[in-house]
Amino acid sequence: MFINRALELIVKEVANSFPVLLLTGPRQVGKTTLLEKNAEKERKYVSLDDPAARQLAKEDPLLFLQRYEPPVIIDEIQYAPELLPYIKMHVDKGKKMGEFWLTGSQMFHMMKGVSESLAGRVGIIPMQGLSISELNKIPNEPYSTDTKRLMNRIGSAKKMNLIEVYERIYKGSMPALYEREQSIERFYASYVDTYIHRDIRDLTQVADEMQFQRFLTACAARTSQMVNYSELAKDVGISAPTAKNWLSILVTSGIVVLIEPYFNNALKRIIKAPNMYFMDTGLCAYLTRWTSSEALEVSAMSGAFFETFVVSEIIKSYLNAGKRPPVFYYRDSDQKEIDLIIEENGRLYPIEIKKSSNPQKSAGRHFSILEKTGLECGMGNVVCMADDLLPITREVWAVPVWLI
Repeated sequence: MFINRALELIVKEVANSFPVLLLTGPRQVGKTTLLEKNAEKERKYVSLDDPAARQLAKEDPLLFLQRYEPPVIIDEIQYAPELLPYIKMHVDKGKKMGEFWLTGSQMFHMMKGVSESLAGRVGIIPMQGLSISELNKIPNEPYSTDTKRLMNRIGSAKKMNLIEVYERIYKGSMPALYEREQSIERFYASYVDTYIHRDIRDLTQVADEMQFQRFLTACAARTSQMVNYSELAKDVGISAPTAKNWLSILVTSGIVVLIEPYFNNALKRIIKAPNMYFMDTGLCAYLTRWTSSEALEVSAMSGAFFETFVVSEIIKSYLNAGKRPPVFYYRDSDQKEIDLIIEENGRLYPIEIKKSSNPQKSAGRHFSILEKTGLECGMGNVVCMADDLLPITREVWAVPVWLI
């Protein structure tokens, strides 16, 4: 079953605006499928996963570009960064838009080469797994707390009960799991093995792969929590600087996202460490060893997974519109916290995330803190398991999770 991706419009827009298009994101999120679906008939395709193609690209980039003359899709460009200067020379000579469509599963080494060789010539599109909108075949919209937008969305959104929400959380967002029936556990076991033994070993200076896998699991156990490098390091038996370096690998791989605290000179007591979330809840559930959606839903981590799911969906809604997610969070030394803050056009929109089906007025009690910033504050939301979109107060509405 093919699922249409929201990024199709962005791919066409970037291809018409830049000589080089670079689609980045974790493995298996559907990058190649998206480009192949939107490619014209004459566009060639080559994957640098193929050892022969990779060897030719690395040893004789000029000959490689003669063999795979543009327009071309080059898959997994990170395996042959030697190509980038030659791609630059080619596009500078021809000055045609959309000649090279590149994909990359890993960004840490590649981005330096891209920024040096292709500055001003490349449009970069980050991609993640399937969103609620894509799975339910409804138009993608960057999430906003606007009540009119949410009301208009009710007609097309598909309602989900608690069981369905946690089935989606447990399954995750990888397209392969929705295209055909297969073991979720076996899929993610293979995914982790490929990620660690190919991408991590080939592209980074990680000496101990088993230790890195333990680090990955330790991060999964802390999804939706504030980052503490010392605790992560202690759990895995590595130094805090190594923990920081390894976490940056997960971020640049698109596996994890860090939400930075909202900073304003008027807010004096804020805690400055970022919050960490896995972008795929299925991968996170596999790493933390949950064997069913039912067990996960009643577990002590149930709320953390619900929050992770909501945050990842909101981030995807922006990425799928070709926008950078303008999201932050707030926590201060008095333990006052706001799960998410969207900052747009000089206004702040606070969001609380609760698994509750009937959030009380107290759910948005900390939203008023943002008035100290001197910026205008918009409508607040409590994203939750409510059955319908309902006002809690004049300034705060309860939003069902299926309406994101």
